Amino acid sequence: MLSEERLNRICQQLTETGKVLASDLAVEFDCSEDTIRRDLRELARKGFCKRVYGGALAHAPAPAPDRGPIEVRSHYEIESKSRLAKAAVASLATCNTIFIDASSTNLVIAEALPRDRRINVVTNAPAIAVALKDHKLCTIIMIGGLFNSDKGICYGPQAVRDIENIYADTFVLGACGVDAVTGLTALDPSEAEVKRAMVNQSARVLVASTTGKLGTVAPFKVMDVSSQIQLIVDVGVSTDLVESLRRTDMTVDVVTS
Repeated sequence: MLSEERLNRICQQLTETGKVLASDLAVEFDCSEDTIRRDLRELARKGFCKRVYGGALAHAPAPAPDRGPIEVRSHYEIESKSRLAKAAVASLATCNTIFIDASSTNLVIAEALPRDRRINVVTNAPAIAVALKDHKLCTIIMIGGLFNSDKGICYGPQAVRDIENIYADTFVLGACGVDAVTGLTALDPSEAEVKRAMVNQSARVLVASTTGKLGTVAPFKVMDVSSQIQLIVDVGVSTDLVESLRRTDMTVDVVTS
């Protein structure tokens, strides 16, 4: 089993049960306890658990992190991301070519894409490509460049050059901040650069945003609010916030179930 797969499974168990034992995980994954302890140290370093003697405890309440591997972040706010993914997939029904960049919600969207329809997916995130490996009708195009192992993305000049040679119907954009005035923002300048390149090569931008990112502003600008953006938000978002977003040029859809 690959290290990322173990981290993914361990994080899922922490979310479901609140704790894990290194000895039990070693048996489950058929590896040494030293390997499991290294995994737990890595998760603790990224803020996903607290190391204790013999295992680890989930932070309670466990916040939805904005940083770290998207495979791990996908196990936070699972129900919300599943609802958002269902709505996003319905909106992508007529698309032939889409960009999908790195975000935990986007990973759930990739997993939910129907396996009986031909589609081209262009991504700078290996985890997105892996999530589609069983999709026999999907042509996966990987964007190259420098690889950031913490974020799980390719970025830099080569990535931008690769993107500039492709045109997409829709860019499924993972935004760190969605604000009615500032627009869409990102936490990292290299991520923002790649996102801007994908925006420029796409007819439409689709953002499926969890509640915590709405009304917030990250440090680096991706794009202004425009009619190019379709924003999908989950049920439970305050009426005032939804109305402020709808007063912009964006199309705002609220998931109802």
